[in-house]
Amino acid sequence: MPARTWRQARARIAAATVVAALVAGCAGAGGGGSGPNTLNVLMVNNPQMIDLQRLTAKHFTRETGIKVNFTVLPENDVRDKISQDFANQAGQYDIATISNYEVPIYAKNQWLRPLDDYVAKDTPFDQKDVLEPLTASLTAEDGRLYAEPFYGESSFLMYRKDVFAEEGLTMPARPTWRQVADLAAAVDGARGDMKGICLRGLPGWGELIAPLTTVVNTMGGTWFDADWTARLTAPEFLRATAFYVGLVREHGQAGAAQSGYAECLNNLTQGRTAMWYDATAAAGSLEAGDSPVKGRIGYVRAPVDRTSESGWLYTWAWGMQKASRNPGNAWKFISWASGQRYEELVGAELGWASVPAGKRASTYRNPAYLRDAAPFAAVTRDAIESADPADPGTQPRPAPGIQFVGIPEFTDLGTRVSREISSAIAGRQSVREALEKSQELAGRVAEEYRK
Repeated sequence: MPARTWRQARARIAAATVVAALVAGCAGAGGGGSGPNTLNVLMVNNPQMIDLQRLTAKHFTRETGIKVNFTVLPENDVRDKISQDFANQAGQYDIATISNYEVPIYAKNQWLRPLDDYVAKDTPFDQKDVLEPLTASLTAEDGRLYAEPFYGESSFLMYRKDVFAEEGLTMPARPTWRQVADLAAAVDGARGDMKGICLRGLPGWGELIAPLTTVVNTMGGTWFDADWTARLTAPEFLRATAFYVGLVREHGQAGAAQSGYAECLNNLTQGRTAMWYDATAAAGSLEAGDSPVKGRIGYVRAPVDRTSESGWLYTWAWGMQKASRNPGNAWKFISWASGQRYEELVGAELGWASVPAGKRASTYRNPAYLRDAAPFAAVTRDAIESADPADPGTQPRPAPGIQFVGIPEFTDLGTRVSREISSAIAGRQSVREALEKSQELAGRVAEEYRK
């Protein structure tokens, strides 16, 4: 590490982040009316959250008398809106879905209300039941807990077992990326216009950059080395990116440069792709009762190259805005939505495969859940518990994170780099050209940390 420590640098950069977010936050509002028995919740539009929205009035509001107004947006949009609203601290939204990336930064900026006191008084919530990697990732440098997971995830490879069987192909339990590329070529076109694999190509630090960075890690690359030197044009980063771009261009989905999590989920569900590398949370949708591919999907650990593991660690979690005027009711909602009772409710009403899992040890002892989630339960938990945000690759690095770099600038840097790489996926420039431009962007960030 350089003389200026990571903690000191983040504190300085966080101040700049507040100013930028306050400027951006002048644009408009939403969320509905606020009152003592009303909560405004801002959340991502993932399937598990849509289920929650459907169940809240019938159960949470009926039990507590607390009305919940939801604002639901796509991932890239919701991140922007959350950072704007929480930076303003106007209390427009009481709760938002944030991740283990945002928690340390938001906590440092004093945008979040710590939850330790609420947890201590809420014995049925049972914090010890929450998987330790998630609790650790939602605890800030001050040792306090600032969010509770709605679901936890790592990443893994999903594939059509029936199509592989028809083609006489075998998926290894721990595949390498080279094996995945060979299998994608072999299965491409197996059924009509079915493609070999789906990979995110949609710009966004939480879209394309997430899976790509895990490939970079396992192939020996890193965004920055331990001395804050940008490494995006290093041979390892170049090799990994060229591999990813080449794979999706040769055997990936049509319109890959506009495909993110939602589009790849739809492609696998609708039989337009034979494989998909992405979040373990997708399995619940694939195995839902109304899924056309229920029972046809196999799940194996994230592909590797030079490392023994490569899956990411991520959680969509509930963070309470420090300026919320209804913190007691906000905790009631968080406790309900992240609690074991909510999982049981989803299991009873929507099916156990749809439970927002990956967060509680008790889930993995529940016979009903294990019966319905048998295809993916064990591999999901193993992937979550083996993820190491402090050491995800082959070389030391100056900031934590597996599929992201845990610094405030990464939202902007990752998104700008993703646009360059997405352009390479679309064939508008070469991978080398994309990374040369990206190296310049990363170098500017690195200079600030070396001062």
